[in-house]
Amino acid sequence: MGGRRRGGGLMARFLLRRLAGMAGILGAASFLVFSALQLAPGDPASFLLSGRSATPEAIAAIRAQYRLDDPFPVQYLHWIGGVLTGDFGRSVQFRTDVGGLIAARVPITLTLIGMAFVLTIVAGLAFGVWSATRPGAVDKAVLVGSSVAVATPSFVLGFVLIAVFSVNLGWFPSIGAGEGVADRLHHLALPAVALALTFTGVLARVSRTAMIDQLGQEYVTVARGRGVPERTIVRRHVLRGAMTVTLTYGGLLVPGLLISTVLVETAFGVNGLGQLLQYSVTVKDFPVVQALTLLTVAVFVLANIVVDLIAPLADPRVRR
Repeated sequence: MGGRRRGGGLMARFLLRRLAGMAGILGAASFLVFSALQLAPGDPASFLLSGRSATPEAIAAIRAQYRLDDPFPVQYLHWIGGVLTGDFGRSVQFRTDVGGLIAARVPITLTLIGMAFVLTIVAGLAFGVWSATRPGAVDKAVLVGSSVAVATPSFVLGFVLIAVFSVNLGWFPSIGAGEGVADRLHHLALPAVALALTFTGVLARVSRTAMIDQLGQEYVTVARGRGVPERTIVRRHVLRGAMTVTLTYGGLLVPGLLISTVLVETAFGVNGLGQLLQYSVTVKDFPVVQALTLLTVAVFVLANIVVDLIAPLADPRVRR
């Protein structure tokens, strides 16, 4: 009982430290993101109005809207105070609340990332385990295939998939996100494959290396000497021991997929967060860029905290 209490106390302190670290990272990131507007060449008001009529009235309105006449610390505190209450400001280009703009596109991008995540985990682990347990021709084939996958840009694969499966075969739509659950999954199938390819290649290599390392451990030799079937050794012991490394990569997978949606959503005309970020950068809609950049940092930090909490469940040695 005392050990459980001590373990719970240690986990609680660990979680508090991680949450404090997360708050510090997000605070620093928010300051850097907000400072970028001030570092842009020229007057911030002219920068925000880039591509639009910069009449004195328009400049005055922008300066008042974004408090550009206030000292920089006051501007930052006003902005971060709004962020903490869900107010990310107002889009210059769309002339609507940034929060609503992002919320409308979250379901599409979340579905795309979820599909790509499942594809990456299933295919990456399968190829990694297959490669580690089948030395020779199979191992070499997986290594070559994973190298090609890592080296192929997602937008290039996207155009290939469109040419083959949309234009030539007509099996999948080439643009848009669809309506309804089934139609959306149908529309996002090709973008999910294009998004998952590079990460699948990386995960296959990571899991292969971790598996080979575990297969060389002394406990595996002992289990083989006792006559334990190879499949049982791999499934119950080796795979579990290699899972910690795989989970660590999983902490980078979600934010990596989120960043990569910029190219994939643009290639397939999917109106999600990635396409919104690409468009906002192009038209210099800085309030939207600020919000999406901060969101990406938050996803990255949160994903790593989740991995730190899950890792002890996969490998009890991490608990100690």
